Amino acid sequence: MAVSPTAPTGENDSVSVPVLAYHGNNISDNRYADNDHIALGADLRALHQAGWRPASLDLVLDWYEGRVHDAAMQRRYAVTFDDGSDFDFHDIDHPGCGPQRSLFHVLQDFAAETGVVVPAHSFVIACPAARQQLDERSLVGRGWWNDDWWPAANASGQLFIESHGWDHLHPVLDTVAQCEGLAGDFRRVASVADADQQLRVSADLIQRLAGGRRPRFFAFPWGQYSEFLVSEYLPKRRTEHGYRAAFTTDARAVTRSEDRWRLPRLVCGEAWGSSEALLERLVGP
Repeated sequence: MAVSPTAPTGENDSVSVPVLAYHGNNISDNRYADNDHIALGADLRALHQAGWRPASLDLVLDWYEGRVHDAAMQRRYAVTFDDGSDFDFHDIDHPGCGPQRSLFHVLQDFAAETGVVVPAHSFVIACPAARQQLDERSLVGRGWWNDDWWPAANASGQLFIESHGWDHLHPVLDTVAQCEGLAGDFRRVASVADADQQLRVSADLIQRLAGGRRPRFFAFPWGQYSEFLVSEYLPKRRTEHGYRAAFTTDARAVTRSEDRWRLPRLVCGEAWGSSEALLERLVGP
């Protein structure tokens, strides 16, 4: 996408904003490499010490659309969470790794320590039945994939509930919302009916369950998208689905030259494996 007509004149892609993605379900040990909760806390401190400041996705989009000058976005980063299990919001005693501070409380602990409030966006799976099966078959089967915390998250003004689709087209589910019943690849969402269910209907339900705030952003499951979604459905049906932008997992920072329907994100554990590696990646060669 070209620079918005309202963009401040003379500004270009010399500024970029990394959008970082963490998974609350990623807990297999109590070390950085095996626990996104520990990684998030360490990364926030490292970014703070290196002079980086947080931004919400709404601020990133305001800048992308030309309503915020580049100078305000120097050394800025945004934080997102994927899948939206209870680990995003509730402290939970993990059966293998013991008590875990929720991602939300990691943010609050950091604010109490530094005075810096880091906004974050949790991309959740809308369908309750899909979440129940995912909990049973790909988590630990203890009922830790709920939506009761969504209104409180939005009301916090710090953690905002966004959409990760109707059912993630996840292969462990008995049925998925895809016209041929094909799971495991979100690129198969390539018709209006399938896109409506995964994007518009998911936003409708999340809005009802999350206290009235409609999701403003969509994150493609596994970062996958069809050409139909990014070239037809998302840009031409904005008044129906209501999203400002959609995110992939392409491992680079956002610039104004990116397509708003496939904005990149960097995923913890894939794009970087330590706080030091994250800082090195953000600064570049």
